[in-house]
Amino acid sequence: MTPSPPRPRTVGVVLAGGTGQRVGAAVPKQLLELAGRPIIEHTIAAFEAAPEIDEILVLMAAGHTAEVETLVRRGGYGKVTAVVEGGASRTESTRRALAALGPRECHVLLHDAVRPLLPPRVITDCVAALATHAAVTAAIPSSDTIVVAAATPGGELIRDVPDRSALRRVQTPQGFHLSVIREAYERAYADPGFGDRPATDDCGVVLRYLPEIPIHLVPGDERNMKVTHPVDLLIAAELLRAAR
Repeated sequence: MTPSPPRPRTVGVVLAGGTGQRVGAAVPKQLLELAGRPIIEHTIAAFEAAPEIDEILVLMAAGHTAEVETLVRRGGYGKVTAVVEGGASRTESTRRALAALGPRECHVLLHDAVRPLLPPRVITDCVAALATHAAVTAAIPSSDTIVVAAATPGGELIRDVPDRSALRRVQTPQGFHLSVIREAYERAYADPGFGDRPATDDCGVVLRYLPEIPIHLVPGDERNMKVTHPVDLLIAAELLRAAR
């Protein structure tokens, strides 16, 4: 019987480079307390507990890396190999993460630090999908009708109502073979127009600059919510209590 090839090194990248102004806090929202510990610690702990994850890299908002290094040390998160200062935008933070990962090929899962309720099953499924796909993302069906709005002098109007059955709400992790996401970002930053129309996530960069690479959808989870507004903290806390 031929032995199966070894699984590539898999790195969980926790993207916490933003300051989260919409939540209205004096500190970056990833440092706000949720059920007794900072939001970012819940996220790091999810990757630490995942047997599929070999290494964790944290991108943290400027001026706050020391706080996360202390948190990692006190929590005993042995998979964390580095805490790196993030950039001013999501794409710049990812670009810095790719530079920190070095040249050796691996599989990488890019995850929002402020999605602290990441279920183990989603990590497992994303890692498994990378065995046969070069790009993957967690996503869930849209339960709401989504409209395309048009701005007019009298206010916004509905321009179109896309077929909801084909719509998905994209979550993270978004997973890639390192060489693929690195090539996409190299092309993006070589494009003078990228800054005028930046992508909002990493799959958007791949779709725009490597359109020949299919992006596989992995079923996400409704609990894998993003903490963006103050009410999200309350919802996340209740979900954590219900899971205990």
